[in-house]
Amino acid sequence: MDFNVKKLASDAGVFFTRAVQFTEEKLGQAEKTELDAHLENLIARGDCTKNWTEKIFRQTEVLLQPNPSARIEEFFYEKLDKKAPTRTTNGELLGQYMQDAAKDFGPGTPYGSTLITVGEYQKKLGGSEREFLQSSAVGFLTPLRNFLEGDWRTISKERRLLENRRLDLDVCKARLKKAKLAEAKAAWADDFEDPSMIAERKLWSEEVDKAEQELRVAQTEFDRQAEVTRLLLEGISSTHVNHLRCLHEFVEAQAVYYAQCHKHMQELQKELSSANGDTFPNAFAGNPSTSGLTAGPSPLSGTSAPARPPPPSSSLESVPLKIEEVKPPATGTRKAKVLYDYDAADTSELSLFADELITVYTVPGMDPDWLVGERGNQKGKVPVTYLELLS
Repeated sequence: MDFNVKKLASDAGVFFTRAVQFTEEKLGQAEKTELDAHLENLIARGDCTKNWTEKIFRQTEVLLQPNPSARIEEFFYEKLDKKAPTRTTNGELLGQYMQDAAKDFGPGTPYGSTLITVGEYQKKLGGSEREFLQSSAVGFLTPLRNFLEGDWRTISKERRLLENRRLDLDVCKARLKKAKLAEAKAAWADDFEDPSMIAERKLWSEEVDKAEQELRVAQTEFDRQAEVTRLLLEGISSTHVNHLRCLHEFVEAQAVYYAQCHKHMQELQKELSSANGDTFPNAFAGNPSTSGLTAGPSPLSGTSAPARPPPPSSSLESVPLKIEEVKPPATGTRKAKVLYDYDAADTSELSLFADELITVYTVPGMDPDWLVGERGNQKGKVPVTYLELLS
């Protein structure tokens, strides 16, 4: 107990002495031992590496898991050294909802069968996302975390120890300087044969010797700690090399993930396109008269514009249609809402703008994929797949 109290008192005294030295340095009242330029550059480079690695790590976490609650949950599982439960991705959950809805709507209906198809591909997209998240967490996030929580903590600990050694060294320098000044003063008094100063001069001489010994010890400890810190900071170069390799692996994982997503979406579009003709038959095919005009929105409405329809077939239009000579019929014109923007390919077509209303009608012998559209005094052919007939 007595030993512990003495040690505690000694540590408190050292802490107080360092605090005084640090404060005097900040106020410019005490000299400060400067580190060599190479070590200063290494420290600045280390701080830069730590700050940017931390920012990249945090933002990558947000990219891979946008939900902050889920990130907190994963953090606690990691600290408890337990495996986090498997989390269903949003794509997989959406796909399951679509397939469950198809069961209620009827899997044999056009809408139900399409929901089943889209749901399957949403699950595939979710599976690809899961693989990407796992590979990125292991190959990119883990090395960054290991640096921040392992290597950098060790470096920070040694840097704090180096700072303490520097403060101790400066305290010793200040103590030696003070002792030498007092010794010189006592020697000056001794020259005038002042008997009372002889003992004081001897006392200060012993104090100088003691201060010099403490300074040598402090200098040795400081130099040793500076070397340890330097070696650790120089190791950051190998950390950069390791992080560079991990960055390449992260980019490769992203490329694979997006390639898989693109492949799945192309396959889905092909399946929907093959089913499009049966599910949504062209209302104008085989009945060019205006009495039978019916149409609805495209099955992909709200996602992306359909492919540009082919030009009118020569077998259906033996005589080229002259738009300027086309007259609207007395009855059979209808209003239509434009679903997507459309740029006219030539002067016979009418450019369209999404969400606008136009008047449409057909004429005998016209290709069933096209209608004649009018907007004010503008007139031209418009593709049926870009329209939703309203009346």
